[in-house]
Amino acid sequence: MDSAFLIAIVAVFIISIIFSMFGQGGGSVYTPILFLLGYATLTSISTSLVLNLITALSASIVYYRSNLVDVRFALWFVPGICLGAFLGGVAAAYVNPALLMWLFVIFLIGAGGRMIYTYWEKSAPEGACPLHYSRGMYALIVVFSFFVGIISGLLGVGGGILIVPFLIFLCRYPTKNSAGVVSFIVIFSSLFGVFGHLTSGGFDIPLIIGTAVAVIIGATIGARSMVKIPSGYIKAGFGVVLWVFALQLIIKLMQSH
Repeated sequence: MDSAFLIAIVAVFIISIIFSMFGQGGGSVYTPILFLLGYATLTSISTSLVLNLITALSASIVYYRSNLVDVRFALWFVPGICLGAFLGGVAAAYVNPALLMWLFVIFLIGAGGRMIYTYWEKSAPEGACPLHYSRGMYALIVVFSFFVGIISGLLGVGGGILIVPFLIFLCRYPTKNSAGVVSFIVIFSSLFGVFGHLTSGGFDIPLIIGTAVAVIIGATIGARSMVKIPSGYIKAGFGVVLWVFALQLIIKLMQSH
């Protein structure tokens, strides 16, 4: 058992705890860590998607038991994100996502700043989940989820890092409920991203099994901790996560030139 394999297991365990607290799969960090440990790009991306899937499944169980998953609302995201994630997974072997990732950096910096600002912003307490939306909003959800799905399959991320700000700021969804809904949606984006990657291979079964055990335990711990944290801290914490991811992408993109 080599050192890279052991480091990968420890790393994904810690990451799964942190990201599941925000309804994330952790793919934004799994992929670069596995790549830096010497695993091939497609292997890193496909493994990340599998780990996203497992993390989201484990976290969703905890959120569902805490009544934080609105399945009927979440299902509006499923068709678009499934199609997009599959297409992104297929395209991953052929597309250079450099330009897309630079746009992603800009989005993450802006969304992260807005999230952190809400910690000091004086606003009314978060209310209940909205019961109905306009037809235009539902259409926007479908289109948005399709493009998030493409990014998910292409880069090996679950897509939650984009969906959470969308839910909170456009759908006016409560923060804790957003994390529950996103964990449910990420199940589908990760699953169909994996289906897309099956067309080009790149799966390392021993790596997947070893890290899968780590994320099952870590995601459960993180989701249980999140339920006990005030919404203000969750927003600020998620904003910092967005900035860290943006910095990580900038460094990676600069090194590639």
